[in-house]
Amino acid sequence: MTDQPGQPDQPLAIPTGPGEPPPVPDTPLAQAVVEVEQHVGEGGWDQPAQLFALVETADLLRREPGLAVLLGLEGEPAPGSLTPVQQEQLPHDRPLEQVLETLVWPDDVVGCAAVVERTVLPPEADGDVPSDPDEAARFAAAHPLRQELRLVAGTTRAGDSFCAMRFRSHDDPSLVVTGPDLVPGLLQLLQATLDPDPEAGDAP
Repeated sequence: MTDQPGQPDQPLAIPTGPGEPPPVPDTPLAQAVVEVEQHVGEGGWDQPAQLFALVETADLLRREPGLAVLLGLEGEPAPGSLTPVQQEQLPHDRPLEQVLETLVWPDDVVGCAAVVERTVLPPEADGDVPSDPDEAARFAAAHPLRQELRLVAGTTRAGDSFCAMRFRSHDDPSLVVTGPDLVPGLLQLLQATLDPDPEAGDAP
């Protein structure tokens, strides 16, 4: 596997077959990440990177009460629940990691999530990957043991994190792999957009 912030940094446990959906922690962040994964999954594969702001549902409804109907909410939202808000399409000519390095969220955003598709290779292929990024991408795309996957990584200002990962070869909601730190490099970049250098970055 290539050493990039948006790549898993550990061997991948590929699901073996459909079954019951995996258990997801009953936390606002985990629920929001799974919601984003399911939403993006409905659009199929070969999508560009996407970015979501995570805002407190109660705060969002106070500011825009009409959204309750659109969100299918009845009564008061669960304490601390988060609503993902999709951002404008990211630039096609810049990798997600470069975009995140210049991003700063406003104070009312309590977390964020990024979605990116990646091609990963088995560890034994690392020594064969060309150093040139374009050549490396072509090498990975043609490798017979490649695995294509979609990653959703989310984090909050409090430092919590959660990830969801779906393999293209096992495209089933019950086979989504979840965990708190599947992509530490990407999570670190996301966290920096929430707790940045005060002189750096642009608000979305």
